[in-house]
Amino acid sequence: MLQANTPEKPRLLILDEDRIILQSLSQFLRREGYDVRTSDRAEDAMSLLESQQIELLLADVNMPGIKAAEFLRDIRRRFPHIVVIVITSYGSIEGAVEATKIGAFDYLTKPIVDEEIRVVVEKAVRQQSLLFENQTLRQQLDLRFGLENVVGHDHRMLKIFDLAEAVTDSRTTVLMSGESGTGKSLLARAIHHRSPRRDKPFVEVSCGALPETLLEAELFGHTKGAFTGAVAEKPGRFLAADGGTIFLDEINSASPAFQVKLLRVLQERAFEPLGSSDTRTVDVRVILASNVELATLVAEQKFRQDLYYRINVVNIRLPGLRERLGDIPLLANHFLRRFTKETGREIVAFTDSAMAAMQRYNWPGNVRELENAVERAVVLCRRPQIDLEDLPETIQFHTVRPTTGRPEEDEIYAKAMPLQTALEGPERKIIEAALKRNDWNRQATAAELDINRTTLYKKMRKYRLDVGEMN
Repeated sequence: MLQANTPEKPRLLILDEDRIILQSLSQFLRREGYDVRTSDRAEDAMSLLESQQIELLLADVNMPGIKAAEFLRDIRRRFPHIVVIVITSYGSIEGAVEATKIGAFDYLTKPIVDEEIRVVVEKAVRQQSLLFENQTLRQQLDLRFGLENVVGHDHRMLKIFDLAEAVTDSRTTVLMSGESGTGKSLLARAIHHRSPRRDKPFVEVSCGALPETLLEAELFGHTKGAFTGAVAEKPGRFLAADGGTIFLDEINSASPAFQVKLLRVLQERAFEPLGSSDTRTVDVRVILASNVELATLVAEQKFRQDLYYRINVVNIRLPGLRERLGDIPLLANHFLRRFTKETGREIVAFTDSAMAAMQRYNWPGNVRELENAVERAVVLCRRPQIDLEDLPETIQFHTVRPTTGRPEEDEIYAKAMPLQTALEGPERKIIEAALKRNDWNRQATAAELDINRTTLYKKMRKYRLDVGEMN
């Protein structure tokens, strides 16, 4: 495909039943430096579009066998990157104008003047570059916010990925719970960018960061003069998220009065801006998050029961990092690759002592704290491997974990042992869970775990994970 800002001209396809027009147009555009293909039949043109990388299409849509509207919609659906210029005669200009409404970029009338086609095609080239840039930006968003970017092989995280994937296509309200730093915002963005609303806004609001007096105005908007300091009308975050997704973080901090208004918005998707009696309606998907258990707040009468049951449709609990022992090396190496790429540093791994320290640390700040620790280590490290001294002092010296209530994990924390030995228990559980999810299909399991089948067979023998024994 044509790269943005590249000097190369794009590839064109001309579709017209008039061979004289095909010949004259193709000769002129080739002299202009374009790579040109021609066709006098719609079926052949479609085959060329499918088999070759075409960026611009010049087409007479009034040819026999072509239904203009249907043809243009099919092109837009199957080849969204292609810019279409319609060729028409003077007697069907109205049809050409209608074609631009359906999706054609512009139209040319016969007989075609050289200067006219030069200008129209150059404009279409710029349009195609914009389409490519938009596609590139969308791919970058997918890389940054895609579900694949939420790293974890722990069986709890894998269940979360399955649940998040299941709700992406719906408008169902999602409630996330978990400690600060566990990745609730990242998961909310991933759900949005995998949903049909991905091209619409994603609006994030931290309810705990706003005073109660400003939260309502921030979310629902306000009129000029609605309160002291309201010098102009403001639409509010719900209206800004119309058609997309709004993520309300730390919803546990919302006041009882605000909870009543939020309940109505969730039920009716309607609200009145502060200082106005005009009702606004929005089409918005709501994702909420809390860093404390809302059920506990309901029992303590600190959170409305009716609101809790309204938002608790799909509940996703993100475990703390201390509960995901096997994910620490995975996450640490993920952040290492990212920060070395961003900084240009040549650091290839962690030493065993550095990784062991990270494995023993309690991580009160969860994944966010681990991310910051790795970024700091990448900046400070002057060797090919990050060592213990490159990590923050809290990780170097305060490495005692509390008991988890799970004897097999407490044994790991209590005993001094090689890292490889400590990881065997979690690794066995991960492999066993993956085998069960895939009905003991080893090829599918190897693909899910991103390892080759030989490695999987060896680990199954090592851990005595045999389908006959497990059944």
